[in-house]
Amino acid sequence: MEEAMQKWYGTQTALARENFKLKGKQTNPGLIFAMVTVKKAVAQTYQKLLPEKKELYLAMEYACDQILSCEKEYEDGTELSELMIGNVPFTEIFVTEALQGGAGTSAHMNVNEVLAALTQERMQKVQAGCGKEAHSGQEPEGQDRVSVHPLDDINRGQSTNDVYPTALRIAAIRELRRLSEACADLQTALQEKENEFDRIAKLGRTELMDAVPITLGEEFGAYAQAIARDRWRLYKVEERLRQTNLGGTAVGGGDNTSHRYQALVMEYLRDITGMGLARAEYPMDMTQNQDVFVEVSGLLKALAVNLMKIANDLRLMNSGPKGGFGELSLPKVQAGSTIMPGKVNPVMAEMVMQVSMRVMANDTAVSMAAAHGEFELNAFLPLIADSLLESLQLLTNGVILFRQKCVEGIAANEKQCGKLLEQSCAFATEYTGKLGYDRVSQIIRESDGDPGKVRKVLEEAMAEK
Repeated sequence: MEEAMQKWYGTQTALARENFKLKGKQTNPGLIFAMVTVKKAVAQTYQKLLPEKKELYLAMEYACDQILSCEKEYEDGTELSELMIGNVPFTEIFVTEALQGGAGTSAHMNVNEVLAALTQERMQKVQAGCGKEAHSGQEPEGQDRVSVHPLDDINRGQSTNDVYPTALRIAAIRELRRLSEACADLQTALQEKENEFDRIAKLGRTELMDAVPITLGEEFGAYAQAIARDRWRLYKVEERLRQTNLGGTAVGGGDNTSHRYQALVMEYLRDITGMGLARAEYPMDMTQNQDVFVEVSGLLKALAVNLMKIANDLRLMNSGPKGGFGELSLPKVQAGSTIMPGKVNPVMAEMVMQVSMRVMANDTAVSMAAAHGEFELNAFLPLIADSLLESLQLLTNGVILFRQKCVEGIAANEKQCGKLLEQSCAFATEYTGKLGYDRVSQIIRESDGDPGKVRKVLEEAMAEK
């Protein structure tokens, strides 16, 4: 199998498989699709700049489209293991591990070598007159083998150091847009609960202690506001990701490229992605410094913090059903115990809390990796890429599931909310303005915290005023 697969990737990919055999997880497919998208823009650029090689770069564009045809299937929910390029599984062609030395060179070479093989195959089929109907994996007979070089041809005028971070920006923007949409839907669901519960009085709590009366609707309204801020922050940060160093090659100076290439490749990349991408005014900065990814990761952490707070509040208000607060009932989605019959746990809230914890951990990884970008390049971009894209995808899926399987199905236990409110002395705060803090505190102490007695004495004290 290994020998057969090496038809599609070459020596450098095979070495990477051996050197980085962590058996963790493979390079994020979103990053691979984004690198291939960059390569497609390159192919279109050289069709114009190198008319003598137009056939090769037409074939390279076709090869890019073969791979990118899988992207739509993946976005529509097809499992990665089921994606096929021709008659070969995607996961057996793109094989590098997510964590690798060399600032992403191995993943980039995997893309270059696969595209070289697919481009070569396409050129042979065109020369043989097979056309678009030919199926991947079928070699035309009686043809001279076309030689397409993964570096001289596929990687012409490029470097890992500008292709990889540009691809990461594209992949991150795509995921940010999905996450922003998911947050908008969650915000709407929370606002609907705000309206549904707006007349349900309950006990407010500070530091887990009885505080003042509020409504359940107000509580959900505050949650909605927090998610609204997250949504806005994520929307705005895309602006920083649109600046790329593509065309800067090794260190941002544009070695082995021309100004014409730099302008054209960005033009084609904008057209292909539909994103307002632009070449940075100072590409060397973007090659050296990865603080933009730290900023994005920090905003993801902020969302994770809000999600964890909201989810934990829901767990507490759902607690019981008899021995806890019992103010809410979360949807019962699965059995909660292998030994205690009838026990149902708040698993969707717990799920999104664990997603939040992972995002916070990933933010630490992104920060540490970005801080270790020595001189003209950050060698730890693979960790940044994997952590950031994992956080984005976990949050998007987590927010969607949390909304669908938890928030939208929440029911209020109005009687329990009223009961807990009546059993507290939270109402006493409204008397402090006229009686004074110390006097009200004294009345509560002398009444042994009995709500009925406290209210009676407070009313008598007010009548004496």
